[in-house]
Amino acid sequence: MTVDLSPVQEYYKDKTIFITGASGFMGKVLLEKLLYSCHSLKEVIIICRPKRGKTPETRLEEMFKLPIFQRIKDERPHMLKKVSIYQGDVTFDLLGLSGESLKHVTENTNIVFHMAATLKLEGNLRDAIDMNLLGTRRALDVAKQMKQLEAFIHLSTAFCNCDQEVMYEKVYEFPHKPEDLMRLAEWMDVKTLDAITPDLLKPHPNTYTYSKRLAELLVRDHYESMPVIIARPSIVSPSAYEPVPGWVDNLNGPTGLMVGAGKGVIRSMLIDQRHLSEVIPVDYAINGLCVIPYQFAQLAERPTEVPVYNITCADHRKMQWGEVIEMSKEIGYRYPMEAGLWYPDGCITTNKLHHNINVVLFHWLPAYVIDFILLLLGQKRFMIRVQNRVSVGLEVLQFFTMRAWFFKSEAYLSLWEMLNEADRKNFNMDMDPEETVPMYIESCVQGGRQYLMKESPDSLPRARLQLKLMYILDRVCKTLIVGSLCYWSYGLVARLLGV
Repeated sequence: MTVDLSPVQEYYKDKTIFITGASGFMGKVLLEKLLYSCHSLKEVIIICRPKRGKTPETRLEEMFKLPIFQRIKDERPHMLKKVSIYQGDVTFDLLGLSGESLKHVTENTNIVFHMAATLKLEGNLRDAIDMNLLGTRRALDVAKQMKQLEAFIHLSTAFCNCDQEVMYEKVYEFPHKPEDLMRLAEWMDVKTLDAITPDLLKPHPNTYTYSKRLAELLVRDHYESMPVIIARPSIVSPSAYEPVPGWVDNLNGPTGLMVGAGKGVIRSMLIDQRHLSEVIPVDYAINGLCVIPYQFAQLAERPTEVPVYNITCADHRKMQWGEVIEMSKEIGYRYPMEAGLWYPDGCITTNKLHHNINVVLFHWLPAYVIDFILLLLGQKRFMIRVQNRVSVGLEVLQFFTMRAWFFKSEAYLSLWEMLNEADRKNFNMDMDPEETVPMYIESCVQGGRQYLMKESPDSLPRARLQLKLMYILDRVCKTLIVGSLCYWSYGLVARLLGV
């Protein structure tokens, strides 16, 4: 049976796509989207390293069991056979490929999506350079051997040029050269490198944005001889529509804050609520990535500068963090999480002293008390370890939540404008949908419950009862504490006055 293909689907017909980082959050959604919507493609090749005793093949089988691949199993199960997997790793030369696997990749690949990276904002510089910078060079080295390469899409981040007041869709110069940093990481010992890292990073807040900026320069320098393209998503949030609404599989970004606050673990955060939130649903970002090679192929002549896409939400769709937080709280109370540490009623402030006092009283003090009780009961302690991770994460995130960000995203918006009606249905990036922001936040909250916390919708009645009990306990404790302070203060004043 002949199937009518849309222009983008026609472009992908008989194409072979090579993906690094396919096991990550965005990588999984990209793989699913290509298999589902670009079903006339020839093959998708992914690389994956063994992990926790599991072979790449086993990891792929487990990936296909995730809810996001269900619609493919139901409607196009044959597409799963078009995925080829090789053992590989971006920390190895030629990505760990050799012999027949390397030959197959270089002789057949038409499009590369380089998405592999370490996302640890607090990670050390050597690991960030090895994964994000050297890993990009290794991917480019393999791509140079590809005989039919049409596009090499490098996934960066919208926040890698944080010294700019307004971030345009271009590569910004930087005093440090990628080659110099790669050599530095090779010969310098970790201790010395860690010691000079703070000075190297300036003005960047962490090794992630720093290494990503250098990787952009490296990719830019290959534009003359290769069809390279840079895509910069902002903070990637759970899916809006597909493969399933609210899909998420990690605690990075807003989702981690939402879950941590919902569980009562995060009780205080530094956020300037006046600033606009910078998030993009993962399906909007992935649909943009899918269309980028198609648009590049339609160009009458090659641009003089490397194409860059800031994949960010349209300005008129952005809301202040304060509005988003209030909506999330309200919806979170309707869809609470089970067995939280405390009632989810944390404090949002811009005052660092206020925040630090809250952290001591409501993060560290409960953590030590709980671990002490667990010690007495002979159970495994974990709360101090959890709070260490929370504290590091909050400290890193406050750079992004305490300042305003301004992006220009004309290139990304042009992707939507060039699509016909069929492709707009297939690759939705509509910034004026019928669904409202509260509806999206509701799907995010439910997705966090279901996909991250593994809490079934059937558990909601029990979770709501627990929330009511937590509320009562919270108010009783606060009343006792305030009452005790008032009584103590009254007694102190009375003694001073001799009453």
